[in-house]
Amino acid sequence: MAESMSGLARSHRCTEVSNKLIGTEVTVMGWVQKRRNLGSLIFADLRDRSGILQLVFDQEVLSEEDYNKANSLRSEYVVAAVGTVEKRSAAINENLKTGDIEIKVHTLRILSESETPPFPIDENQTVKDELRLKYRYLDLRRPNLQRNLRIRNDVTRMVRNFLGDEGFLEIETPVLGKSTPEGARDYLVPSRVHPGEFYGLPQSPQLFKQLLMCSGFDRYYQIAKCFRDEDLRADRQPEFTQIDMELSFVDVDDVIDVNERLLKKIFKEVLDIDVQLPMLRMTYKEAMDRFGSDKPDMRFGMELTNVSDTVAGCDFMVFKGALENGGSVRGLNAKGLGDLGRKKIDGFVDYAKDFGAKGLAYIQLKSDGTVKSSFAKFMKEEEMDALIKAMDGQAGDLLLFAADKDKVVFDVLGNLRLHIAKQYDMIDKSQYKFLWVTEFPLLEWSDEQNRYTAMHHPFTMPFEEDLEFIDERPGDVRAKAYDIVLNGTELGGGSIRIHQDDIQEKMFEALGFTKEDAYNRFGFLLDAFKFGVPPHAGLAYGLDRLVMWLTGEDSIRDVIAFPKVKDASDLMSNAPDIVDEKQLEELCIKVDEKEVEEKEAEEARHHQPDHPDHTHRLKSLPDLWTRRFSIHLFHLS
Repeated sequence: MAESMSGLARSHRCTEVSNKLIGTEVTVMGWVQKRRNLGSLIFADLRDRSGILQLVFDQEVLSEEDYNKANSLRSEYVVAAVGTVEKRSAAINENLKTGDIEIKVHTLRILSESETPPFPIDENQTVKDELRLKYRYLDLRRPNLQRNLRIRNDVTRMVRNFLGDEGFLEIETPVLGKSTPEGARDYLVPSRVHPGEFYGLPQSPQLFKQLLMCSGFDRYYQIAKCFRDEDLRADRQPEFTQIDMELSFVDVDDVIDVNERLLKKIFKEVLDIDVQLPMLRMTYKEAMDRFGSDKPDMRFGMELTNVSDTVAGCDFMVFKGALENGGSVRGLNAKGLGDLGRKKIDGFVDYAKDFGAKGLAYIQLKSDGTVKSSFAKFMKEEEMDALIKAMDGQAGDLLLFAADKDKVVFDVLGNLRLHIAKQYDMIDKSQYKFLWVTEFPLLEWSDEQNRYTAMHHPFTMPFEEDLEFIDERPGDVRAKAYDIVLNGTELGGGSIRIHQDDIQEKMFEALGFTKEDAYNRFGFLLDAFKFGVPPHAGLAYGLDRLVMWLTGEDSIRDVIAFPKVKDASDLMSNAPDIVDEKQLEELCIKVDEKEVEEKEAEEARHHQPDHPDHTHRLKSLPDLWTRRFSIHLFHLS
């Protein structure tokens, strides 16, 4: 039976107790990790957010009642213990911060009992994700997750302190705003007092932070919650957190300087790593040409080589056809893999096909000097020799080639490069390689929308000298945009913003917007731009990704307190869920149910990979997956 803690006050967290306190009385509270009964002595490990402390219950010291209570302790009982700090009588535990001391308890209270947890509260235990997330409040008791969230707290505190010292003001922007769809889908919130109208949850504070620059605040930042209704993708969250900032009267170098010093501070204080400044910079074009990626992992080589000129005159139709269609032929030299078996190479081919390749050509330069190639019969000997030379091929190397449109070639070889490096342990995981990627294309063609779209957003400043190309060659216009990349992961990105009316109009025109369209979407910002706009720029980090790197985790779920799974649901709270009819009526929303097609039902079943036992949720909502819900707005009379 649970007891009251009345009259007791915690004096120390577990690891705040040290050998400096030997002989003094302390009061500690927390969860029982485990209990061991040695007859006249009972030992219990007490755990709180700081760590573990050993309690000793001596039958000679305790009352019979308290000794029996100590003997009844089970894992995850919540207790309060009062006792004297003593030197450990047994061997020192070098793995614990408190491994040389213990508390000889004279007063014990059981504040709360616990059922047997569905999994051990131990970071070394392997537990299925669906079970962890269903009981996330228990999962969060595990020491590794407690450590991760402490580091997350430390990072946000450092950011606030650093940016405050740099003259930034922390200003909150609205969560309920206007839907301005351009990119990912917005999450919409219906308005009760404006029937048929909706707020859009922010994908970023972009427009509001630009308005703050118009308002003269000069330097702004915010730890901002953002929302994106994206299609299912691994390790993405529908709600995430940004370290968001905007600065006035600056150019690219100014933004990069502030953020390099911020990152240097964070990595020094959290990991004791000295980040060398200035960080490496590379244009988007160079990054794609060398690595096939706009976020290249710089911890290893294996760069792409453009061999289009070398193979231009050959009769191999795969190469010849790609070049005639305006594409390119590029290769990777996987050094030391020339003796791989055919099955392994076929695996690379299959992997390449996942990224749009029709196939993958190869040359094996075996360590015994023999050469084997998938296309040798289509090449003259001198052409093959020239190709091997262009690739710097040596005995023991494996040369892999992709031929197609540049976009496909980059996608194939960029991903294959990473795949091979991970598979054959070519990456030094102790390294932290930062890189600024700059000069992105301003616009990119969307086959889906049949128009150019903004690679970043419609308010990104183009290079002034490239503006002459925007009508005839829009894909050649460079943007004053920049991403910060760490070990192949984009940590954040930003740009110089447009602040001139004529350039902004030209940008909207290139995107296919009429003036009316632009004002419907962004009118409040464009109106503000009529009243004196300072040159300004900004950047935003994905806080979750940054903390993931700092903690060494493989998933952002492990640095977020209550994450969601791939289908944007919460296994613990069962969100999203159906709501009362009365709530829908107040929002002027009516739900009509229609029979779903077999294909949609199959897709619904298919989209449950994260949690096989998720069927409990389906059963609790009768026929939910056999119905399609179409939402209609109606006005209540």
